[in-house]
Amino acid sequence: MARKRRGRAEATPPPPIGSTQGAADDTEVRVLTDDELAEAEADLEYEYEDEGEYDEDADWADEVEEYDEVEEYEEDPAATVVIETRDRAAAGEVGGDRPFLQVSGLESGYGALKVLYGIDMTIYPGETAVLLGLNGAGKTTTVLNICGAVKTWGGSIEFDGQDASKWSIKQAVDAGIVMVPEGRRVFPDLSVAKNLQVGAWAKRNQSGWIEQQRERVYDYFPRLRERSYQLAGTLSGGEQQMLAIGRGLMAGPRLLIIDEASLGLAPVIVKDVFNIVKQINEEDGTTVIMVEQNVGALSVADVGYVMEKGQIIAEIRGDELNDPARLRKLFLG
Repeated sequence: MARKRRGRAEATPPPPIGSTQGAADDTEVRVLTDDELAEAEADLEYEYEDEGEYDEDADWADEVEEYDEVEEYEEDPAATVVIETRDRAAAGEVGGDRPFLQVSGLESGYGALKVLYGIDMTIYPGETAVLLGLNGAGKTTTVLNICGAVKTWGGSIEFDGQDASKWSIKQAVDAGIVMVPEGRRVFPDLSVAKNLQVGAWAKRNQSGWIEQQRERVYDYFPRLRERSYQLAGTLSGGEQQMLAIGRGLMAGPRLLIIDEASLGLAPVIVKDVFNIVKQINEEDGTTVIMVEQNVGALSVADVGYVMEKGQIIAEIRGDELNDPARLRKLFLG
């Protein structure tokens, strides 16, 4: 193996002690002492070289490559699926063990008027929850707290592992919480397409977002596509409700809250709206909260919460959602 001197003229190492190698015949050879030999070695600063300068990193990479050839790592597809599922559950895309929205002991109101008296709700990723109750029960106040529009007086709101109790509306929207308010509240003097564009305001800087989301909304509501250039104020009540929901979808919500979607609509239109909400939940994995007085909303629910006088008086899950006797007892006593 050759040797190369770093930073100085090349030189060969001194001959071994007592050797006459490299000396002329008439030259007297002096044997170096151990101290002189050590000093010469240090001065030369040798660096090993094998057909070029030695590269430690390259040699290590060769060893790794050789190891990979001997024993290649095989990823377990089943384990990958489990990990991806957990990640998506944490992002609110599919069902999971960790609550997506956890409301605990929530108290709130307006001015000196207390409206909520310790609300407890647990909603998991990908679920559709229905908040049922008569006017004045506190349903809208509950969801306004979740959206950051009304401040909490006590208790806590946890959204996707974060404390959302003191969030502003902007913080809630940035986190993916979007509310479709009661009464539709479309912009009557703007076209359907412009109303949808307003819903994507928070995503306006993302290239192609508006067009992509608008097409998705049109897929859910083909009637809106047909009326995309029509003024929103000239639409029927059912069409305006579809537009209001579509406008909410334009923001790409992770949690979509719909307040009184069935209010003032014909039963056949209400059924269509509920089915579309179910479709949005199943196809996009969007977690949905529906605020309703209409018991029929339970047909698309994973969980129902019954409110009365600012409190949750019942939680309905599973088979109870389709149990008429249970529902009659809750609402009629």
